[in-house]
Order: sequence, then C-alpha cells, then structure tokens
Amino acid sequence: MGYDIERFVGYVNEGLLCSICRDVLEDPLQAPCEHAFCTACIHGWLVHHSNCPEDRQVIDVSVLRPLYRYMKNDLNRLQLHCKNREYGCEMVCSLESIDRHERECEYSQIPCSNAGCTVQIERRNLDGHLAVCEYRSRECPNGCGYTILSAEDTQHNCVAELRTELELLRSEMICRVEEAKHEMESRLDSQRRHMVQKESVLQNEIEELKSQMSRMMSDVRSLMAAERQHRQELEQAELEKRELMELLRGLQKDCRLSTADGSRKTTNFRPLTRLESAKRKPREVTVI
Repeated sequence: MGYDIERFVGYVNEGLLCSICRDVLEDPLQAPCEHAFCTACIHGWLVHHSNCPEDRQVIDVSVLRPLYRYMKNDLNRLQLHCKNREYGCEMVCSLESIDRHERECEYSQIPCSNAGCTVQIERRNLDGHLAVCEYRSRECPNGCGYTILSAEDTQHNCVAELRTELELLRSEMICRVEEAKHEMESRLDSQRRHMVQKESVLQNEIEELKSQMSRMMSDVRSLMAAERQHRQELEQAELEKRELMELLRGLQKDCRLSTADGSRKTTNFRPLTRLESAKRKPREVTVI
C-alpha cells in the first residue's frame, strides 16, 4: 500500500500515484508499459493476474524495474505530514526522510518495555510510565536482593528466595569449576601431545646429529690416516734425499780424486799439448 495522499502538502503529480491503490507510490516498481505501482500492490496483483492493471499488457515479476530516476527524485521531494499528526506531531518533511523521522518521532506509539504490560504509550511519555508501571521490576524492600516483577511478588519469602539464590549460585559455581577442570585437562592433554611431538622431533634431530657426527669422525679418521701416510711418504722422500745427497757427495769426491790423477798425467805431456795448441791457432784464424 502507498502513502495516503491526504498527508501530502500541495499538488501531487498523477504519475506518482500507484495504478492499483491510487495512493502515492511506496517502494515503487515500473512495468515496461511505464505504469508505476507500489511493490506490495503489484506483487499482490500478479498473484492472481498476469497483466498490467492499466492497459492489460502481459507482464510478470521478472520484467518489473525500479522507477525512472527523474520520477524517483520528484517522488522524494514531495512534502508530507508525520503519521503521528493526530497525536500532536506537526512535523512536515520530505518523503525521502519521513521514515527516519517517524522512527524517532516523540509522538510515536510504542509498547511498554515491561514484561506483561500491554500499554501503548507515546515515546515522549515512556519514562514517566515506566516509573509507575505496575509491571515494573524493583528490588525487595527487605534487602534480600529479590527482583519484584509483579504485585503478587511483594509477599515472597525472603529466606526461601535466599536459599534458592544460594543453590543457584552453588550450582553455577560447580558448573564453572567443572568447566574450568575440563578446560585445564584439555589444555594439559594438548600440551602433553605437543610435548610428545616435540620430543619425537628432538629425538629425530639428535639421531640426525649423531649420524652427522659419525660421518664427521669417519672423515676425520680418514684425513688423519691420509696425513700419516703423507708424513711417511715425506719421511721416506727425505731419507731418499739424504741417501742421494750422500751418494752425490761420494761421486763428487771420486770425481775430484779422478781429476787430480788426470792432472798429473796431463803435466807429463804438456810440451806436446802446447805444440798441438800452436798448430791449431792458424787453423782457427783461417776459419775466422
């Protein structure tokens, strides 16, 4: 259903009226034939019909579209009275903002918030009503803390109520303790599982480290064996070097002795050598 045309101030264009209820469009939709309707009106119409109520063209819900923007703007600019005008509200505002105003209007009739109370009261008078409402809640005047919700509750037994409250608190405490116990057990189980997993991971890491250490020790032993062999080879080479040096010195000594003997023999034939040298000189000159 649309907005009652009597609420509006000034002239309302015919094109802004619903073709079904003849009131001003509320949440409008438009058919391909450009006739406009309230959403609730056209949906109700199409339950029993399959055509436009104005020109009888065939339509269904799937072809309905939002109102043209210029028509929507014209609609939103219309001025109308608050629906609480009969209760004293004199507010006149645009259709675009009327819903927001009516949700907060001081003259709106709202129900009392106390359980069991059926009174409808203006929003502006709600606080005064709540102060005197017979269904209002209040504490027992004897100081037991019981909340009185109705006139019959004024005759309640404070001791019984306190016992009931104590039992409720005791039950609540037991429930909380059990919940805390279960939560702690759950946490301990979770931590225990985590520790077991962590221990397994650490054990695997330790085994891996042992394996790496074993490989490293094996490599170290291999290197030490290679170093010993290399040292032995060096010592053997040094021994051979000394032997060769001894042999070389012996050979040099023998060579010197042989050279000395040869020198003595050469001295005995020195004239012949000089003569031969004298004979060779001309040849050498000639060759030059």
